[in-house]
Amino acid sequence: MKIDRLIGILSILLQKDIVTAPYLAEHFEVSRRTINRDIEDLCKAGIPIVTRQGTGGGISIMENYRIERTLLTTKEMQDILAGLRSLDSINGTNRYGQLMEKLSTGSSDFMSGGQSVLIDLSSWYKDALAPRIELIRSAIDNCLELDFLYYSPSGESTRNIEPYYLIFQWANWYVWGWCKQRKDFRLFKLNRMDRLQQSNTRFVKKPVPLPDLKTKRIFPGGIQVKALFHAECKWRLVEEFGTKCFTEQENGKLLFHADYTHKENLVTWLLTFRDQVELLEPIEIREELRTVLINTLKIYDTHKSS
Repeated sequence: MKIDRLIGILSILLQKDIVTAPYLAEHFEVSRRTINRDIEDLCKAGIPIVTRQGTGGGISIMENYRIERTLLTTKEMQDILAGLRSLDSINGTNRYGQLMEKLSTGSSDFMSGGQSVLIDLSSWYKDALAPRIELIRSAIDNCLELDFLYYSPSGESTRNIEPYYLIFQWANWYVWGWCKQRKDFRLFKLNRMDRLQQSNTRFVKKPVPLPDLKTKRIFPGGIQVKALFHAECKWRLVEEFGTKCFTEQENGKLLFHADYTHKENLVTWLLTFRDQVELLEPIEIREELRTVLINTLKIYDTHKSS
């Protein structure tokens, strides 16, 4: 991509006294003519680039413009690399890593394997998510509407949206866009999409409010949960809610307190602990859970008798 190349050229010029057009052409695998056009674009952007002909000549940035040899420190560059590698983890490519290798030219200790932060944004649904992410990014870049079938707790529906942002939040991927059906900006979870495709319809970008992703807004809570867990469940409670979510009882059991958001999710979550938990409160959900267990037992009793 041209913007990648322009950033790479600028980084090299900031780190080297002078370079030649043939060097840049070979480094970025393009023609000298393309490099010359890139240099012109950088000049138009306000970067004071000087070219000198003849022996010892080449391309450089005006000396009094260069305050420091690099735009970023090695640690800052390593943090950027960690972030860019995390994007590579989504689709299994090395596109962003290669970009950072180009940006790091001249910094000998940057790519020496000293990175201490590794981020993997892929998931169990990587094979399905990667093409969706690429398609949505393309639609955002080209201002193309998206059509898809969406599954939600209230049912499934066909949606048409103007996409604006791809968001990674709460360990999941979302797209933020203007929904034609709801006449409002909405957040859509990629795992709930089906039959996703770009429309031939282009849209004119609206002033876009950033989504309010505060946990209290998306997950408002309101269900005060009190439950008694077996000691064997401690690691899961710590992992999911932290060490302050329970108090250990004299008999070794764990008295759990939490503010939960969604009743159905709560019932489902409790069932994953099988017989190692007893819900104490709320009473009405305790009764509902009891009914679920009785009906489940009937299913298995029926199969046993048959």
